Amino acid sequence: MIVKQFYLQCLAHASYMIADEKTKTAVVVDPQRDIDQYIQEARANGWRIRSVFLTHFHADFLAGHLELQQQTGADICMGSKAQTDFPITSYKDGEMLEFGTVRIKVLETPGHTPESISLVVYDLTTSSDRPYCVLTGDTLFIGDVGRPDLMASVGTTAEELGSQLFDSLRNKLMNLPDETLVYPAHGAGSMCGKNLSSETVSTLGKQRWENYALQPMTKQEFIGLVTADQPEAPAYFGYDAQMNRETHPTLATVVEKSLQPLSLDETLEHQQTGAQMIDVRKAVDYAGGHIKGSLNIGLMGKFATWAGTLLDPKRPVVLITEPGLEQEAIERLGRIGFDRVVGYLKGGMEALQERPDLLQKGQRISAQMLAELLSTTHPPTVVDVRAEKEWEAGHIDRSLNIPLPHLAEQVQRIPEGMPVVVHCASGYRSSAALGILEKAGRTQAMDLIGGYDAWLTTWGHPKHKLQSECTTSCAR
Repeated sequence: MIVKQFYLQCLAHASYMIADEKTKTAVVVDPQRDIDQYIQEARANGWRIRSVFLTHFHADFLAGHLELQQQTGADICMGSKAQTDFPITSYKDGEMLEFGTVRIKVLETPGHTPESISLVVYDLTTSSDRPYCVLTGDTLFIGDVGRPDLMASVGTTAEELGSQLFDSLRNKLMNLPDETLVYPAHGAGSMCGKNLSSETVSTLGKQRWENYALQPMTKQEFIGLVTADQPEAPAYFGYDAQMNRETHPTLATVVEKSLQPLSLDETLEHQQTGAQMIDVRKAVDYAGGHIKGSLNIGLMGKFATWAGTLLDPKRPVVLITEPGLEQEAIERLGRIGFDRVVGYLKGGMEALQERPDLLQKGQRISAQMLAELLSTTHPPTVVDVRAEKEWEAGHIDRSLNIPLPHLAEQVQRIPEGMPVVVHCASGYRSSAALGILEKAGRTQAMDLIGGYDAWLTTWGHPKHKLQSECTTSCAR
């Protein structure tokens, strides 16, 4: 038996292949939408992919179950409570799938979502009653458990799911032997929990000892603990969870349709009819010159998460990229189901050489220059677009905290007619914020180069009235 983990860093997402060398058969669990790596792994080893399991309807990415089914003919397998508009093979609690030396036992483990399952995997050459590992989906993480509040808006309360999660952990997963390896679907950086470890595998015994949510406590204490202080869920989570229930075009179809070069005139026509203009270059390049009205979400950062937070999935998108990166941008948007890219500006910013009237330059300011401005009689307004917890851990004195997801709707909180300096932790989010402020008519907005990290490096001393010297950030 072979168990292989595939880890997608930008979405903190782990997927798996479980294969039997005797029968040359494999299953894939919680695949990402771009499935080439699974196909290549199967071909390299001579495996036939017979099944693809989804542990639940993921909210933070669009899974690759339809793509794998189309390319390999694999069955799509889920728990018995899953309802889809495409055919699936349903597994009830305790039912098993066996092939060669592999046994997979399905445990219904609701709590993160009502249909959540975990997969207990046995290597029959070693033992038929002591499992090798358990694939826990979003029920149990390394250092955390799945948050139960994401389904609260669609008919199931966080308290109800929290109660189910308590039972799933105590009565199902914690009954497995301590040496059982734990393979979750997410790691540090995911918004599906609040305390996820950077480790991607552990043992049940270690989690029983170290995981805060598995310590002795009452059910009510557990519910209070796992529903408190959860990070704000990105706006696209509900959209993706619903798309994972429905039939939709495969990623290959989306890329083929979206990879269309557009002239400058065509680009402007799309902008005038409501398309979202997304510039995926680095912040420094965006500041050097960008199309008026465009928004910077850098491809080299947490692109999918922030695209899902700041964009409307139902509106068309036009991309501005460095030449050669168009397909990557389309695919990474496709990973979260943002499939309405109508094309990209042919030639990138070179297309604007003869149209300087369309060019907007972003103003940037160093920590040294900001300190000098703050000491004048008419200092600028400093807007911190980090999350509230980050701001509370430490911030520039008298700064205004408006987290980036809420900046567009709360821009009226920023005084008009005076300079504004916007910053995040390192400069990634603040570049997007600059575009939002420009679009709102705040033409005196400036971006703090290097963000709060640069401020601390330059002025991290009590005399500058810093609230803390904490430099960490959960979502740079």
